[in-house]
Amino acid sequence: MAIQHRYPALHNAMWPGLVGKGGPGAEPPIDLDTMLEKTAAAEVDGVTFDGVDLFLFDPHVSIDSTDDDLKRLTDKIAGHDLVVGSLVAPVWPPTGGGSAMGSDDERQAFLTQVRKACAIGQKLKDLGIRTYGIIRIDSAASPADWAKDPAGNTKKIAETFRLAADIAEQHGERLAAEGEICWGGMHSVNRNLELLEAVGRPETVGFQADMAHTLLFTMGYNAPDDRLLPENFDWSDRPTLDAALRKMTDALRPWTIDFHVAQNDATVKGSGSHDKTGRHCPALDPNGKLDIVEHSGFWLRDEQGNPTRKFQHICWDGCMFPNQVMGQQKTWNDILGVMAAVRNAHGWD
Repeated sequence: MAIQHRYPALHNAMWPGLVGKGGPGAEPPIDLDTMLEKTAAAEVDGVTFDGVDLFLFDPHVSIDSTDDDLKRLTDKIAGHDLVVGSLVAPVWPPTGGGSAMGSDDERQAFLTQVRKACAIGQKLKDLGIRTYGIIRIDSAASPADWAKDPAGNTKKIAETFRLAADIAEQHGERLAAEGEICWGGMHSVNRNLELLEAVGRPETVGFQADMAHTLLFTMGYNAPDDRLLPENFDWSDRPTLDAALRKMTDALRPWTIDFHVAQNDATVKGSGSHDKTGRHCPALDPNGKLDIVEHSGFWLRDEQGNPTRKFQHICWDGCMFPNQVMGQQKTWNDILGVMAAVRNAHGWD
């Protein structure tokens, strides 16, 4: 596979080693060293991963990391000839945060985690290992709780996000809110647009698009009134699927500042403490409903077909894969091959 473009850089997410792992009935976590080793060892026709995106939570990277801890982390990642991109702030109650639409104390806990994440991001920039990327957040609340007062709760989330934006700007960071069917006020296309417009800080707060999660938006999971595909959709009807994805991406693309390449089989999955959300599938899963390379272009190109160039890297996200699958080097080589094909098709120089 000849390299057609230099940008965007290709990253691998480290949090699939943690998300849905640990706890009763779940597989054990996969340590950061193993995730880095698998990422660094991946290679397809001379193409390798450029970097990694990190979850700021133990046992990978503590949100309370000291400067010495971050220097050791930098040396470790640089030792694999990788860099750092986007960072996930642990804003949820089980990870020390709180609901963005909760009590004053809960919202302060949310903002504290954002503040710590932004400080880590700034320190990693100072250490030279991170020159691009965002801080990822969400509402840290369920659609069921949000639905008890939709307008009032969206207003609260927007207020919290604006305060988070103030913090991010103090550290030279931007925040990307990742829409998923499991996050209240962010569980459909319309709800995400409503929230982002209510925040009103497009220079600082944008959208993080994950191909697996956003496919579920078209199906109306947790928001049947907002569905874009008909009920009992025939997945062999590619024109209807493409039209729904076009409508969604045309609406959310202007807000998108971070992008996850992913596959989904049109089902939901939960594991460990993680609520049910869009099921990530291996890159070459025959049950995947997305044409990853072509449908990536719906996000990476504007309505005129030109690359948006809105972010310097793209990241693979494959949460809740079985550990046995994640332990195979072929899994990561297949992922890298698809990522390289996405860049060849929609990248730039």
